[in-house]
Amino acid sequence: MVTTTDTPAVAPTQREQPDRRRRRGEIRRSIFPTTMLWVIAVLMAFPLLWFLLSSFKPGGELFSYPLSFFPREWTLAGYEDAFERVDFLRYLGNTFTVATVTTIITVFLCASTGYALAKYKNPWLNVLGLCVLSMTMLPGEVILNPLFIVVRDLGMYNSLLGVILPSVLTPTGVFMFRQFFVTVPDELIDAARIDGASEYSIFWRIMLPLARPIMLTLAIVSFQWRWNDYILPLIILGDPDQFTLQIALRALVGAENINWSVLLSASVLSMIPLVLLYLVFQKYVTSSNINAGLKD
Repeated sequence: MVTTTDTPAVAPTQREQPDRRRRRGEIRRSIFPTTMLWVIAVLMAFPLLWFLLSSFKPGGELFSYPLSFFPREWTLAGYEDAFERVDFLRYLGNTFTVATVTTIITVFLCASTGYALAKYKNPWLNVLGLCVLSMTMLPGEVILNPLFIVVRDLGMYNSLLGVILPSVLTPTGVFMFRQFFVTVPDELIDAARIDGASEYSIFWRIMLPLARPIMLTLAIVSFQWRWNDYILPLIILGDPDQFTLQIALRALVGAENINWSVLLSASVLSMIPLVLLYLVFQKYVTSSNINAGLKD
């Protein structure tokens, strides 16, 4: 006869009680920060949504009382007038050319300059680094006058090249790359040199891939900056055919009369490339590991 001894089992409710209490505590602690985040998100999204929805309102409804958040009458007349009154595609192409070309050159020059300042030992490089860093202390408006004179004397006035070249070197970008390359061990470069890699090969095949998060971050910031730039194109460009989008939008604002319906619609259209840029590259920046490929 086989006898079995049953061990007293702990009731499931007794095992689950500590977990339940812990989960309740975590939920209570997360209620306040989650609520604050939602409040901040709503406060930041409200003006943007109002601006977006207002572009679908007729001109007479924008200032009618009482104001309404949603359009009483949805219309695309503002977008149609934006393409008819403004050569939108031309200005969009000019702005895209300036922002894209400037961003590509900016990323390359900042990366190469930051790498030289971080990894090459020369007294003159230290002086150059101090000069580049000192440029961050000067407001851009201070150098507008000499910048205009240089652009004019070089024959680049009233051309997109005059807007692109003065903006290709960003002191902040140089500082970002320099600080990153300082963290890369010198042993990695020495090992590549022992294997016979040239200086150009080390920079292109080793250093730049490691600096991809910095490159993407600087590219997004630089593209956004050039896309929204207003002051430099305003003083360099005089031909309406060479205008960027921001100057063209400013031309819609008259001295006494402003067509708000057209201005709002054209402004919404000018935001679309920046939104697409963020949606495409945001995941690469947030998911990238700056120390990828490096080991202690």
